[in-house]
Amino acid sequence: MNRLLLSAALLQRGAPRYTPAGLPALDLVLKHQSEVEQAGQPRRVSMEIKALAIGDITERLAKLALGSEADFGGFLATARNGRGWLFHVTEVETRPQDPDSLIQIDS
Repeated sequence: MNRLLLSAALLQRGAPRYTPAGLPALDLVLKHQSEVEQAGQPRRVSMEIKALAIGDITERLAKLALGSEADFGGFLATARNGRGWLFHVTEVETRPQDPDSLIQIDS
């Protein structure tokens, strides 16, 4: 099974576009930060991942403020250029936002 669930902040969002099939699409960059346990030791994890949303979900993601935390669900596939991974977002569950908890985006 290819299923990814990721708690992350919306770091970047590209301009809305359309696929050749006429579906709305959004290119995203998500940032995850957490602490996990590995070999009995705590480990700080921080990463950014490129993501793509296609279809009706793009409307919800277009309204999500940059820096907002949410739970993203979807699947991983090889990027179009064959280098690296692309997270295809198929669902998003937003969280109530405390303005002090938004991740700062450097411009």
